[in-house]
Amino acid sequence: MTTTEAKSTTDSELDAIFGPIFDRIAQGAVARENDRTLPYEEVGELRAAKFGALRVPVELGGYGVTVRQLFRLLIALAGAESNLPQALRVHFSFVEDQLLADQGPERERWLRAVAEGTLVGNAITEPGVGAVDRYRTTLTEDDGRWLLNGVKYYSTGSLYADYILAAADRNGERVGVLVDAHADGVRQHDDWDGFGQRLTASGTTEFTDVVVTEDRILGPGYGAPGPTYATSYLQLVQLAVLAGIAERAERDIREWVAARTRGYTHSAADLPRHDPLVQQVIGRLSAAAFAAEASVLAVADVLDEVLAGGAKDESALVAAELAAARAQLAVIDLVLPATSLLFEVGGASVVTERLRLDRHWRNARTISVHNPAIQKARAIGDHLLNGADLPFAWSAGERAGGAAQ
Repeated sequence: MTTTEAKSTTDSELDAIFGPIFDRIAQGAVARENDRTLPYEEVGELRAAKFGALRVPVELGGYGVTVRQLFRLLIALAGAESNLPQALRVHFSFVEDQLLADQGPERERWLRAVAEGTLVGNAITEPGVGAVDRYRTTLTEDDGRWLLNGVKYYSTGSLYADYILAAADRNGERVGVLVDAHADGVRQHDDWDGFGQRLTASGTTEFTDVVVTEDRILGPGYGAPGPTYATSYLQLVQLAVLAGIAERAERDIREWVAARTRGYTHSAADLPRHDPLVQQVIGRLSAAAFAAEASVLAVADVLDEVLAGGAKDESALVAAELAAARAQLAVIDLVLPATSLLFEVGGASVVTERLRLDRHWRNARTISVHNPAIQKARAIGDHLLNGADLPFAWSAGERAGGAAQ
């Protein structure tokens, strides 16, 4: 057992701290969805409670939790507001990078900053060619200064963040750059137009001659060749979102059915909650939520071991990636049908916008297209049948010869 694990905050202590916060966040979820109100206040409450410092060691001001504890809370937060864990996805990966870094003042500086409420967003993905060839966002030297220029899309969570982790090209080399979100030359837009996860602030970020100091250039960054913990970790956050959506969907429809008195002339019972067919639907939704959470926590256990070992064992990294890939296919196949099945328990009244139950399917469908499942299924099969390497560098963009004719 490591020192951090020995000092880890208990689940009951974490529930006492964050349970009431999650409940308050959940109360406004439908209104925010209807009005497209970005959850700045909710992020502020999480920031004040040091939610972003869950993995930061206790001696540096955090909670020192395990990966499993973190993902248990991410599932619960997703049940309250599915946009928030996705918005914090790269933040938690940034924290893991600091935990894995060599002991030194920079590592301690950033971990203490996180414990004080600092949040990190991202600006990695680009439109068009993207990073399939090389990033079009560039870091160039000009009169002794480094300048960042480019346009990014899917900058998830950056509107809520203090710093933005950007991916750039420096003379043919991939680099990660940490930029002050409010620096001169940074412009952010809430122009994400997806039909789900609309409050993740996954819009466009523009960098125009943003000055970057040497200490903010962090190395290869996302997409560097070779096995990494990061892809399985980032994928698992998305799966935690799906598990949380399933739990909230089951709870919402169960509470609606329990209070409902209207039924059908041909129903098997006078009240919907006594109807065996309705009971069956609730049972299936509950099973889907349970299995989705169990899958996420099983992969979290694998990542706990990988990260505790410094994330250097290549076979362990491959095992974690395979576990997350398998879980992705399983969880999607559980949650998407469940968020559609819930409508079978009622008539036209179940689709009222007052309930906004459609948000569960829309959000789950949107999360599920990240890192497309059909490509992941093929990669798993090729790996198991032919020993092919799993894809760790996931990048979207136009490939050579792939342009429309």
